Amino acid sequence: MSNMLYLDAQTGISGDMTVAALLDLGADKEVLEKGLLSALNSLSVQGFQANISRVKKAGLDCCDFDVVLDHEHENHDHDMEYLYGHNHHEHEHHHDHDHEHEHDHHHDHHDHEHHHDHDHKHNHDHHHHHEHRGFYDIKKIIDESGLTDRAKSVATRIFEIIAEAEAKAHGESFEKVHFHEVGAVDSIVDVVSVAYLIDALDITEVIVPYLSEGQGSVRCQHGILPVPVPAVTNIVTAHGISLKVQNVQGELVTPTGAAIVAAIKTRSSLPETFEIIGSGLGAGKRAYERPSILRAMLIRDVKADASDYIYKLETDIDDCSGEALGYTMDKLLKAGALDAHYVPVFMKKNRPAYELTVICKEADVSTVESIIFSETTSIGIRRSKMERSILPRSIETVKTSLGEILVKKCTLPDGSERCYPEYESIKKIAENEKFSYQKIVNIINKEMLEKEDF
Repeated sequence: MSNMLYLDAQTGISGDMTVAALLDLGADKEVLEKGLLSALNSLSVQGFQANISRVKKAGLDCCDFDVVLDHEHENHDHDMEYLYGHNHHEHEHHHDHDHEHEHDHHHDHHDHEHHHDHDHKHNHDHHHHHEHRGFYDIKKIIDESGLTDRAKSVATRIFEIIAEAEAKAHGESFEKVHFHEVGAVDSIVDVVSVAYLIDALDITEVIVPYLSEGQGSVRCQHGILPVPVPAVTNIVTAHGISLKVQNVQGELVTPTGAAIVAAIKTRSSLPETFEIIGSGLGAGKRAYERPSILRAMLIRDVKADASDYIYKLETDIDDCSGEALGYTMDKLLKAGALDAHYVPVFMKKNRPAYELTVICKEADVSTVESIIFSETTSIGIRRSKMERSILPRSIETVKTSLGEILVKKCTLPDGSERCYPEYESIKKIAENEKFSYQKIVNIINKEMLEKEDF
């Protein structure tokens, strides 16, 4: 059984809505929030404060993730008057009677053209010093953070998708795209937060049937643009994401939200029958005719408790160095491969060679094959679909004498349970302690055996 996430985006999706929904999804919210804030503190980015709170949306209790920027970094993307004009929402604010944000400034943390120049007609000076970062500037910030390798890979992929979409929209090369939409501090915080939570919750499959989008137009740095804006259009086109246009005047899908879906989505259809393990509601900030709420659910395919399908990819290579294969294997694992290995073999004419084997989900086949072809000298890949038996598992946080660690708890067919400390948790402790890696493992295993619930 894998941890399967269903994102119900009937009223749209943005970066902060996704963060909030995933936070609300966690079984131990306090531990999840503490871990997220610690991850954000490891970023070499200044000028923000992340606030997590509870708000009411249409009478529903929702989680709210709010990135508060200082005066220098504020981008005023929440300015509804600027985005839609004076009269756009004068008749709509009464729809949310709870007024859960008394300071409700509709901060939507977008990564696209709405991060405008602030040359618009306001009585106060908005000419702040925004960082115009490019993709590789963002990647450096992510690489130097305290995130796990998997979380870094997810965050990098999200920004890569945004950069590709913006490059196409502006007719520029990927390398030359330098724009403060991607460089904005709140965008970095949103994307990194989503990546951290996907990893912390051990999400392995993500289902998104479609995204709901509004109608009309929106003002941005470059003028009046139709909804969906070009960056969103480019993302959904490139990644096969379905849109459902709602009778709502306004932008419901932000480029950040679309890029998150493009990066983590593995399928479009829900299982025929499934159980809901947990659910979370993430609040949006903008006031439309419908309340902005993103619903996230952890679900279990009732028919797939004991089995699953994966793809096995194989290729024999006789003219590639071991160093190149090692680099390729690392890249494959960061891109979502479930496992990878290579072994020495002898091919025709007794040539020594390597057989590279990669296990991955169906959604990752094309990405994995692309990496193999580009990073090795392979000219052909064998592909086979295989059924596997897997144990139900979950990721839990455990307090030990050496600190909190993540453990994978698996349930055996007889109902008994087995626990495995996660490598990244052990590695982090080993780097800060005088003990060896193996001694830390032995200490933690001994303490877990002594716990009644393990």
